[in-house]
Amino acid sequence: MTGAASIEVLRAGMATSIQDWPGRTGYWQVGVPPSGPMDDLSFRLANIAVGNPEGASGLEATLLGPALRVTRPLWVCVTGAPAPVTRNGRRVSQYKPIHLDAGDVLDVGMVTAGLRTYLAVGGGLAADDYLGSASTFTLGRFGGHLGRTLVDGDVLTAALAPTGEPSRIPNEWQPAIGADWHLAVTVGPHSAPEFFTDDDIATLYTATYTVHFNSDRTGVRLIGPKPQWARPDGGEAGLHPSNIHDNAYSVGAVDFTGDTPILLGPDGPSLGGFVCPVTVTSADRWKLGQLAPDATLRFVPVDTAAAAPLAAVDVRRRASGPVLVGGFAAADDGILRRGVTADGAASITYRRSGDDNILVEYGEMELDLKLRVRGHALTSALADAEPGLDLTPGVRSVQVKFDPRHRSSAAVLDMLVDVEAGLAPLTELRVPSRTVSLPLSWDDPATREAIQRYMHGVRSDAPWCPWNIEFIRRMNGLGSVDDVHDVVFDAEYLVLGLGDVYLGAPVATPLDPRHRLVTTKYNPARTWTPENAVGIGGAYLCVYGMEGPGGYQFVGRTTQVWNHRHPLPAPGFDPEHPWLLRHFDRIRWFPVTAEELLDLRADTAAGRGSVDITDGEFSIADYDAFLAANAGSIAATQAQMESARADERERWRASGELGPAAPASDTTVDRESA
Repeated sequence: MTGAASIEVLRAGMATSIQDWPGRTGYWQVGVPPSGPMDDLSFRLANIAVGNPEGASGLEATLLGPALRVTRPLWVCVTGAPAPVTRNGRRVSQYKPIHLDAGDVLDVGMVTAGLRTYLAVGGGLAADDYLGSASTFTLGRFGGHLGRTLVDGDVLTAALAPTGEPSRIPNEWQPAIGADWHLAVTVGPHSAPEFFTDDDIATLYTATYTVHFNSDRTGVRLIGPKPQWARPDGGEAGLHPSNIHDNAYSVGAVDFTGDTPILLGPDGPSLGGFVCPVTVTSADRWKLGQLAPDATLRFVPVDTAAAAPLAAVDVRRRASGPVLVGGFAAADDGILRRGVTADGAASITYRRSGDDNILVEYGEMELDLKLRVRGHALTSALADAEPGLDLTPGVRSVQVKFDPRHRSSAAVLDMLVDVEAGLAPLTELRVPSRTVSLPLSWDDPATREAIQRYMHGVRSDAPWCPWNIEFIRRMNGLGSVDDVHDVVFDAEYLVLGLGDVYLGAPVATPLDPRHRLVTTKYNPARTWTPENAVGIGGAYLCVYGMEGPGGYQFVGRTTQVWNHRHPLPAPGFDPEHPWLLRHFDRIRWFPVTAEELLDLRADTAAGRGSVDITDGEFSIADYDAFLAANAGSIAATQAQMESARADERERWRASGELGPAAPASDTTVDRESA
């Protein structure tokens, strides 16, 4: 039969979207998440049942599935969470291919356990391809069907690609979905004894956590015991001990945003400044898609070599039983190897980040731009030597993502050590460094609204409420909020990473250490941040690439750093990609009013206006000379700021923000070691 096959959406269901597998890969370093099905196992099984390739475009629905009418004969299959499925009102089975005739209605009802159902159509679905994938990323407004979830009345089109023979999925392949879960995790990247105490990690493995209702595809928030922590704070990265210098995350990482653990999902951020003690194995991440509010879970440590294979969809995946046998965590605390650079200038730590990532960290836990340059050199060398790797640089690190279906963690580690050993000394390294002038609406009304939402919906007694800028002033010992304003506008911010909270969002730090205002991040994090809000967390500044969660302290708002019109042109953006900024760019702010900013944002969204960009370069040798010439003034300014943060830390301890108040005899020791 010829002609288009339309699928009419009679009822969209809840958060129903088009996804493909493995999703949008290769853009982690600029803050584009893979998206794709949250439960890859159920999704791939649905495609297999109708004869499709495992990754063909299909539907994911949350809680309530869709009701669809087809205009020509099609094979379909529904998998995932158990739910009533009917064809023209008569019950049909899940995990079994269903043949629909023209005019038939397939209805996927409310789940009875778990959270998400999946629907595959023989030949796949036609969808909007964006950066190489049809997966919907709703926060970014791209992929799938118009970059959004389905609504009643939408019309989808079957792609009608060639298929194999439909076949029923064997019972022993079907995942067990309930309300009490075991998740296989590997230790690392940031565990005990550096960040968490041994008791914290023991508690992590023995405690039962509850899924918070405020969870979605970006991350699953958990309710559980509060860590004791192995250190008093995060230093320049922030006042809370969960704060670290920004590095790349792995999907499936247990991310402690303050004291709140969050399981990072396939729409989660690629870069951030919080510790992750364990990471769910790639083959067990399908369970994140079925974690319903109030479900309970336990983390079961496994050795990487014992993890189930991601490539499998059969009994080797070990998904058909609810109980996970494990308890054999590696005794290395997530550290695969330690070493030093070839010139002896910096230490190197290779950390496990799940069974599909290795995090390479340079130097001590401090902000040193030379460490970022070392990461840049490693990234460049790896890109030349191993073009298939997904490389995401952080402030003092590089995350190397590999496919565990094709190579082992041990083999990747050996390769990394060999490439690092061949790097040349970096003292004379120069890198391109453009100066990008951007508008900043100081203390913008949109950021004020975000603070109010946080106070009403999350917590109202936080030390940074009701005004983040006053908190920044107090944290850094400045005389007035006008001083905060002057420092921000005087500073030149060097972009160290992209994708810090999505879509080309820069993490940047002032080149002049005297301009490095240090704050802590929200604890717990915000659930909403306006697009292109500008904030400071630790010693870093970020421009939020889109609406979403966040934790940096607001100073204002600017214009877009991501071209939502791509591939259409926008001022300042390269036609080949939708992100504005590049690594090692320098950001300079100029002041605008809130009203002027709205006009500038409208111009950018419409493809009008311009961005002032000047070419240049960044030299380690020149920067070292600047630091040496201003060493006395830099040291005095930093000492003043550190004293103010020590005072703030004592206020936190006295109020219980950092746990029980410390005895007076411990105060001096804590302040000196922090």
